[in-house]
Amino acid sequence: MTPLLDELNRKAAQTKLGGGPKKIDDQHRKGKLTARERIDYLIDNGTSFIEIGLFAGEGLYTEHGGCPSGGVVIGIGYVAGRQCIIVANDATVKAGAWFPITAKKNLRAQEIAMENRLPIIYLVDSAGVYLPLQDEVFADKEHFGRIFRNNAQMSAMGIVQVAAIMGSCVAGGAYLPIMSDEALIVEGTGSIFLAGPYLVKASIGEDVDAETLGGASTHSEISGVTDNKYPDDKSCLDAIRRIFDKMGEPEKAGFNRTKTVLPAQNPEEIYSLLPSDRVKPYDMREIIARLVDNSEFDEYKELYGQTILCGYARIDGWAVGIVANQRKVVKAKGRTGAGGTSGPVEMQMGGVIYSDSADKAARFIMNCNQKKIPLVFLQDVTGFMVGSRSEQGGIIKDGAKMVNAVANSVVPKFTVVVGNSYGAGNYAMCGKAYDPRLIVAWPTAQMAVMSGASAAKTLLQIQVASLKARGETITPEKEQELLQKITNQYNEQLSPYYAAARLWVDAVIDPLDTRTWISMGIEAANHAPITKPFNVGVIQT
Repeated sequence: MTPLLDELNRKAAQTKLGGGPKKIDDQHRKGKLTARERIDYLIDNGTSFIEIGLFAGEGLYTEHGGCPSGGVVIGIGYVAGRQCIIVANDATVKAGAWFPITAKKNLRAQEIAMENRLPIIYLVDSAGVYLPLQDEVFADKEHFGRIFRNNAQMSAMGIVQVAAIMGSCVAGGAYLPIMSDEALIVEGTGSIFLAGPYLVKASIGEDVDAETLGGASTHSEISGVTDNKYPDDKSCLDAIRRIFDKMGEPEKAGFNRTKTVLPAQNPEEIYSLLPSDRVKPYDMREIIARLVDNSEFDEYKELYGQTILCGYARIDGWAVGIVANQRKVVKAKGRTGAGGTSGPVEMQMGGVIYSDSADKAARFIMNCNQKKIPLVFLQDVTGFMVGSRSEQGGIIKDGAKMVNAVANSVVPKFTVVVGNSYGAGNYAMCGKAYDPRLIVAWPTAQMAVMSGASAAKTLLQIQVASLKARGETITPEKEQELLQKITNQYNEQLSPYYAAARLWVDAVIDPLDTRTWISMGIEAANHAPITKPFNVGVIQT
């Protein structure tokens, strides 16, 4: 774990530099704080801030100079004691221009705000759409325009939106702050207009400077587009704190919380509990004992369906239902199937989901919905069990039952990818497609349709067959060379950073930060009362 954590810390520190020290200095020379400095100043001292999508855009757009963190900083924090979403354009990255991943990341922030009914703060400093990639940003349903649609819907839902124009705010992007409930602007640096001075000159021949066209005085004194102007970044951020200080209390969902108790088992032991060999068994109960309050885990159906652990616990005082893949070697009873009844057999779990485990998990998820208990999924799954005995025993039917329960669950769900996350196991264990409120990965995580070894061998067979069909001779050396090339390419795609770059996960985190993420996630979810009844529809039994 040590080299993996070193890599995480190194990548995080580099990414947080945004466009680099020179660009940061440029911001300061203009009298502006950087996006991260604005957030640090705004949030309450001594409180946690969990960053969503730190590694978004990593390795993407290299031909355009890259886009660290998607050119925008997003997270959940506390302002004047109120939990909220903060979105801050990073003007050190291409002047805060919108790349495709920037739009996706902003939409993720709004999704979290809408699901949890959290107030949202926009710290605007952006040059608008990055024109060389406009065809990937502008016109589709999940592109730039969806943000303004969400602005309107959040306003109708009663979700507070406050925007501060602290730099450029151009073209279509001008609608974001003005569709918010309150719009503030910084004198001298903030500007907002549908078309800048150059475009105005080209379009209608008018010569006008940026300040006259769309500066703080114009919009606060003449147009009325903004509500108030402030002399600098800090005074503007102070004004936001005063707005939040006077907000009324939100409704609550009513999730159960008691006094926080630290785990009785040392959480740092997680580092040594996870084996470096991905197929080596370990006991997930030992991991759970280092994540939950007082290391207490009340297990559900402990002796049945042992490839999945289910049970009740508390994390930072919050009651949770945990669904976790088990990797331990156990003695399991045989099951009646096409091949007859077998006696007790030793099974190496390997994160495989069997029929009885899927059945157990589905029942447990239903119970948590009945009791209004948030769900936490700990993924280390290679998929569902295959083979004739499993197929004839109804593995597809039982797997569908579990997927159905996850998909229709109305209590908030949180997913932690501990190790493997392969195939349909990813779906059943509440992968990104199943709307977890937050989904994070440990540095040990891997996500793909199948493991690197299995995929590489399959892809090799396809390539070798194709080459032979063209009449080429494949020597053992050539075959090994192909295998290595395929393996390297596939393993790169397995990386948690590959997933984080594309926002398949919200973050790659140190395992010791897991409790904070889940606790703040449930606190956020507690702002949104559950109004939809739990109903799983039709299930094959």
